[in-house]
Amino acid sequence: MSHLTIAIAATKTLTFVFGALITYLSYTAFRRTGAFELRALAVGFGVVTVGSVLGGGIDLLGDVLTGAGLQTVLYGVLAQSILTMVGFGIITYSLYRE
Repeated sequence: MSHLTIAIAATKTLTFVFGALITYLSYTAFRRTGAFELRALAVGFGVVTVGSVLGGGIDLLGDVLTGAGLQTVLYGVLAQSILTMVGFGIITYSLYRE
């Protein structure tokens, strides 16, 4: 395992921890207030967090299991980008909803 792989795994782990914490706090605020906007905010951050972890996971698993290299990295980047886009769209919706 290279230093770069370890750095990616560490940053993805911290991204997951912080993203899960933000998602949990948003959901807790929704449960306390019943505000639909906070539920949408929690879902949006959850999607972004899952996208980050999924993208890194596809990259690492593809490299370890198949050694496919660049092709697997591109699939990981695509998965992460799509989920980040969807998550930010949901977050934007939650901020504009009245």
